[in-house]
Amino acid sequence: MRRSASVVIGVRTLNRGQYSEGGKNLRRSASVRVCRRPIRQNSGLSVAFRSACMSRTDAIATPHDVTPQPSGELDADRARRFGGVARLYGADALAAFERARVAVIGIGGVGSWAAEALARSAVGELTLIDLDNVAESNTNRQIHALDGNYGKPKVDAMAERIALIDPACRVVKIEDFVEPDNLDALLGGGFDYIVDAIDSVRTKVALIAWCVGRAQPLVTVGGAGGQLDPTRIRIDDLAQTIQDPLLSKVRAQLRKQHGFPRGPKARFKVSAVYSDEPLIYPEAAVCDVDDVAMHTATDAQAPGPTGLNCAGFGSSVCVTASFGFAAAAHALRALAARAGR
Repeated sequence: MRRSASVVIGVRTLNRGQYSEGGKNLRRSASVRVCRRPIRQNSGLSVAFRSACMSRTDAIATPHDVTPQPSGELDADRARRFGGVARLYGADALAAFERARVAVIGIGGVGSWAAEALARSAVGELTLIDLDNVAESNTNRQIHALDGNYGKPKVDAMAERIALIDPACRVVKIEDFVEPDNLDALLGGGFDYIVDAIDSVRTKVALIAWCVGRAQPLVTVGGAGGQLDPTRIRIDDLAQTIQDPLLSKVRAQLRKQHGFPRGPKARFKVSAVYSDEPLIYPEAAVCDVDDVAMHTATDAQAPGPTGLNCAGFGSSVCVTASFGFAAAAHALRALAARAGR
């Protein structure tokens, strides 16, 4: 069940060291920016939220603000944490990762693992976007689903993990759902890469079209439920995916609504993570999809569950995590290749 958005709106930057909140001095080692918006409606608060998120250069602290020049001791600690990344990708690639700004949209069974992998690869700034809370039903597939986190916003739970993984990582938390009408507000500042772990056809279509129109690097992720074998996961052009009803509907709508190319040799120039494993449908069950965008005329042609976290599908963390790792690996390879040019 979707949770109402917070009625608190603001932008908060938590710098290394002490800060005061509610009269208490607390220690935070990572920088966290929070965007919360009121319930979606045409109100002054909505406008304020959009303005706050669009003015990224004003709202987000600079690297100097959030990451003071480290001491030799911190340099040594960082070398121990991420030396393995440098030995694999190279020093130039590691430096590129540390400069990179990556957004993960959807912090669930796929996105939470993608965010974890990016943080453990020394990505310098991660934007986490999701409006859901951690629930007990997430336990079988989401990395932040732990005792003590149930009921907590997913972006909060994930940001706390990232702070423990890499204290220097700048985390931007946006407690909201991406929608077709807020793409400019949430993503307009631009990113080095976006990981799309959304399970709504309508929103995926709008996001992909928006990114392609702006040459914004993106990897999209298909349905991760109803599958057992992580070795069947592949990455191909979105136009070429198979065995994935979610991406099939996305592809059809991109062609219909946005003029994406047709034909067996057509390419969308959008990378997609999917599995070629035939889906395992629950017996005598119909998926209860809470996104009305899924209930379209095209949905009737392919009944049954299609989403990443569809309640009617069973799911295995072996697969959902592997989807997230594949998406993160694809983004990291692209960032490393760019650094080597």
